[in-house]
Amino acid sequence: MLEGETLTRQEMYDILIGITQEKYPQEQIAALLTGLQMRGIAVDELLGFRDGILATGVPAILDAEKYIDIVGTGGDQKNTFNISTCSCLVVAGAGYKVAKHGNYAATSVSGASNVIEEHGVKFTNDLAQLNKSINESNFTYLHAPLFARAMKFVAPIRKNISFPTIFNLLGPIVNPSQPKCQLLGVATLDQMRLYNAVYHKLGLNFGVENSIDGYDEISLTGNFKITTNNYERIFSPTDIGLPVAKAHELYGGETKEEALKIFDNVLANKATEAQKNVVIANAAFAIQVLEDGKKDIKECCAMAKESIESGKALACFKKYVEINS
Repeated sequence: MLEGETLTRQEMYDILIGITQEKYPQEQIAALLTGLQMRGIAVDELLGFRDGILATGVPAILDAEKYIDIVGTGGDQKNTFNISTCSCLVVAGAGYKVAKHGNYAATSVSGASNVIEEHGVKFTNDLAQLNKSINESNFTYLHAPLFARAMKFVAPIRKNISFPTIFNLLGPIVNPSQPKCQLLGVATLDQMRLYNAVYHKLGLNFGVENSIDGYDEISLTGNFKITTNNYERIFSPTDIGLPVAKAHELYGGETKEEALKIFDNVLANKATEAQKNVVIANAAFAIQVLEDGKKDIKECCAMAKESIESGKALACFKKYVEINS
């Protein structure tokens, strides 16, 4: 690596397995993570670590035929409210199945696990329970620490070196249920190119989104770029029939309680127009991915809006909480 060469997918897989077997001193692992970060991470290197994490983790094979995960890479430092998680439930309310993979907050006040747990949900990796959730409420939640066993072996190193590493890029692609559809928000166009290549290699239906002003989701604060299996395009909010939002209108608050209130308000159709619209936009592109790009994005926006206004999104979440409390 010091000579600028890249590692193969198999070599990276073997290294990840070796890390879980505690074969290497921590200094070597830290050096590897630092070198990868400085040189830039290749597609096969990311996929090799992904393969290793899935192989050493707890699988969650769901019996639903087609479902999606909506996730952001994080790291945009914007501290928005839980847009991806709200969008998942809006998609569920529109009649599609969703398997959300997430964790506690890393770069914002409240992560997906925070806001879901606050409703009394007990996280599980029990397959029967996960399947009951997705089949009866259209939504199931996979709390990452219950599945990715390899992560605990690098947790102290990641904490001590304090900068993002390849492990920060793995979260979106190690969903233990391995959905065939995914909508991913990224903070940079470099990340968009990386994941675009990753998804093509994995053969998934995907959408990768980035707001030009640096949000790792569609923020509606300006133009945003979408790349999918079917097209690559820059949109403005008005292209999809929605008004431009102000950055402060998407703020997630200073506390978990404030973030929780926004989450609840969105699902109860009591949120501000900007909060509601940004969830509609993200949910709409997820619906378009699920529909293999065959539905017009404005039609998908109308479906997402109806999911909120009819109370179907909230009903899905209430059913999910009831199953998992």
